[in-house]
Amino acid sequence: MDVSTMFDYKRFALGRLAAIAPQYLPFADAASDEVPLSRLLRLSLFQITVGMALVLMVGTLNRVMIVELQVPATLVALMLALPLVFAPFRALIGFKSDTFRSALGLRRLPWIFKGTMYQFGGFAIMPFALLVLSGYGEAVDAPRWIGLTAAALSFLLVGAGMHIVQTVGLALATDLVPPEDQPKVVGLMYVMLLVGMILSALIYGALLSTYTPGRLIQVIQGTAVVTIFLNGLAMWKQEARNRSRALAPRSEIAFSTALRRLSARPGMLRLLAVIALGTAGFGMADVLLEPFGGQVLQMTVAQTTRLTVVLACGSLVGFALASRWLGRDGLQPMTVATLGAFVGVPAFLMVMASAVLLTVPLLIAATLIAGFGAGLFGHGTLTATMRAAPRDQIGLALGAWGAVQTTAAGAAIALGGVIRDVMLLAPDGAQGAAPYLPVFGLEVGLLLLALILALPLRRQDIDTGLRTTTSLPTGSPAGPDGLADTRP
Repeated sequence: MDVSTMFDYKRFALGRLAAIAPQYLPFADAASDEVPLSRLLRLSLFQITVGMALVLMVGTLNRVMIVELQVPATLVALMLALPLVFAPFRALIGFKSDTFRSALGLRRLPWIFKGTMYQFGGFAIMPFALLVLSGYGEAVDAPRWIGLTAAALSFLLVGAGMHIVQTVGLALATDLVPPEDQPKVVGLMYVMLLVGMILSALIYGALLSTYTPGRLIQVIQGTAVVTIFLNGLAMWKQEARNRSRALAPRSEIAFSTALRRLSARPGMLRLLAVIALGTAGFGMADVLLEPFGGQVLQMTVAQTTRLTVVLACGSLVGFALASRWLGRDGLQPMTVATLGAFVGVPAFLMVMASAVLLTVPLLIAATLIAGFGAGLFGHGTLTATMRAAPRDQIGLALGAWGAVQTTAAGAAIALGGVIRDVMLLAPDGAQGAAPYLPVFGLEVGLLLLALILALPLRRQDIDTGLRTTTSLPTGSPAGPDGLADTRP
């Protein structure tokens, strides 16, 4: 099959999907004659690769490293938290892509290409680094620092690539549509992220149903090849060359000034704090959920990998319902986010109960409900952040939201791994589910704190005020929880 035939098949598949998507896919109404749904779906392929990376690292590899390769959970958690080094730079990346000027006038695509190459490089060296780190087979005599250094580098590269691709890709998606459709398009991109997580989790679970080190190498390096192919297809002809932009004077505004402008908007810092607490509450057990299922409930690698599918399905339902509630039913973003955090509390209590009752179905149900709550919370806070930002700072706002969310998630993952290992090393030697229960309990506490902090956002002003839509002047669009959109 030649390349042209392959692209014909891709166009046919995207066209068929676009034909049915407006009826079933949330946010499909963001498409227009100028930007058809097939183009938006093709652009969303970058989210598929991000979802693949998330499932592989947070879902599959953490289980394999802890259970099969016998790597300490603290080291695994720290490895998965290494991308945090780049997370705070998401705001800077978004700002740079807002103001970037190349010889051809491109702003977004050069950054997406750079992030893609980082992802590819990290995945290329990751499997061998992990085998050396674990001392498996012939690598038993290799110095441990070599495996540790190489593994850290691979996770850093993949993490940096994910941050760059996702932040700039979302900004590019918002560039393609009018301002009023930007939240819908970003929502569509996150739905495709969940689709990518579901599909890749199913594929990884099938490929690793019989685990061998050789199969692990094939899976990770196959992910590298698929990543560079799908991201290349996503970028193809998405951003027009603009010579006038290339010749225009450079923007004089500094990043620090732009960031101060964004953070000075009333209520913005409280909103970011809610995002941090809620994200940490939902994400702390990400690195431990599959080892918990394997060690406490005796689930196989394939079974625990499917927990990621269940989690993503719950999030997908949460995003879909949030879309309807925010649009057709008129609920406000912070109301939806608060509901999501509220749903997460009983979900993690159910996870703790599954450890006591040793029942797998209860864990699966709890995972589904936790994913549902995370979907509501993520959509609500994302929409609130975008609507609270000036129109000329969309990239910066998306970067700030991503920076806070990713930093909080990574710090929570690392803390969860440390708590689990400290419990194991305690004098009485905690066994069974005991090392995991404090982590799930702490998640409940973080979600309760997020609820307490979020409730005032429904009553106090953000921008010119968190007002109910009935109090807005005619023609003024509502923002988060009634946020009057007075953006310049």
